[in-house]
Amino acid sequence: MNPDREPSRLPLRAGAMLLLALAIVCIGLGWHSAATSGDNPEQDLQNAQRQVTSAAAPSAASASASSSASASADTPELCVFNAGAVSGLAGEVADNLKAKGFQTASPGNITTSSITENTIFYDDGQKSAADEVAAALGGDASVESRPSSFTQCADGIPVIVVTR
Repeated sequence: MNPDREPSRLPLRAGAMLLLALAIVCIGLGWHSAATSGDNPEQDLQNAQRQVTSAAAPSAASASASSSASASADTPELCVFNAGAVSGLAGEVADNLKAKGFQTASPGNITTSSITENTIFYDDGQKSAADEVAAALGGDASVESRPSSFTQCADGIPVIVVTR
């Protein structure tokens, strides 16, 4: 090896290549930003929500106005439970009751062998409200006094559905 030889230029070349790579990345990000500057996912989501609520608002308002006579203001919140084998039945019934002007909690499931038919439980002073709910469901649900062993939905009226 010749001691008079120039020192290796490898660190200088590596630095230049790093700067070139960084410049290419910056150009690519700038091009992507310019190409998608009109896209705003948050704004698109808000517009979609507005369209859904504006489309649903007239029908919900008319359904609520037409059925407000059937659901009195003093009717407690309804808790709809699915005790049958039909998947999603409590959600369907809860949506149906909401459309008729009733206040409903989130639907749920219960496992029991003692309830074999659609049943509405009521506490003291809630009999007329429970009868209103039964009428709104088409009258095929039995209306019974709440057993002391049924502790779910303590502040409302439990609606247990088994079949459609």
